[in-house]
Amino acid sequence: MFARTSHYVSQPSRAPRQTAPWLALLPLAGLLAACGQSASTINERAPRVGSAETLYNNGVDALRSDRYLLSVNQFDTLQRNYPYSQYTANAQLMEGYANYLLNKYPEAVQQLDRFLELHPTSADAAYAFYLRALCYYEQVADVQRDQQGTIEAMDALEEVITRFPQSPYARDAQLKIDLCRDHLAGKEMLVGRWYQQQNDYLAAAGRYQRVVQDFQTTNHVPEALERLVEVYLDMGLLEQARKTGAVLAYNYPSSKWYEDAYDHLRAHNLIKGATGKDHKQGRNVFSRAWHSVF
Repeated sequence: MFARTSHYVSQPSRAPRQTAPWLALLPLAGLLAACGQSASTINERAPRVGSAETLYNNGVDALRSDRYLLSVNQFDTLQRNYPYSQYTANAQLMEGYANYLLNKYPEAVQQLDRFLELHPTSADAAYAFYLRALCYYEQVADVQRDQQGTIEAMDALEEVITRFPQSPYARDAQLKIDLCRDHLAGKEMLVGRWYQQQNDYLAAAGRYQRVVQDFQTTNHVPEALERLVEVYLDMGLLEQARKTGAVLAYNYPSSKWYEDAYDHLRAHNLIKGATGKDHKQGRNVFSRAWHSVF
């Protein structure tokens, strides 16, 4: 999983204090103790729910003091008892944030979806979409596991950029998309190496080709090109191996992967011309040489 983002997420300010006193939270033990008693006794002992303002201020204070569960409780109580108050929309957003801090990402997404459904034109909509995307991003799995979560994170991050390209969240969303793409490329490389070890060269080539075609900006491309040289040589596709080596030589001449490819090509007497004419064709050699292979 990626490390927790360090991007600072601002919090709405507390509601102005009035003369209403603070009310304590209802202890769970007290609710359990009330079971089995008469209705009149329960009514006599049942604590009263505080005002919407009090609940909101309690929730914000709890959030600021890192008592996230208490914060969620306060915001949830506010929403259930005062669904139309002036504090309810912020409470939905803040409860989503508190759940995010608790690593309860599905609950956070559910709360944020509710906020966006009820308040699609809110000034805080960009933040809500961004926080929702972070919930998916934090769940990105190791490359050894299924990457559906990475795809969902990319989709959510791209939605932030599409909807709010000028927002302060768009740049961070793009950076995280790039990391997700690198992650997906890493998964393709992992599978490709496994196929190559099993001598299933055609399947391995398909994985490496996808990295070069679909993830050209990632740091996995040099290795993908070098391994394509290897599998093409193993399949007897000497000209494809030579052209792929030329692409690698032009774009990554200082890479250790180019050195490995050079040794493989030289062993097959394919070095002559591999970096001559191709190397002088200009910056578009990558795309021209690549498409000539397929």
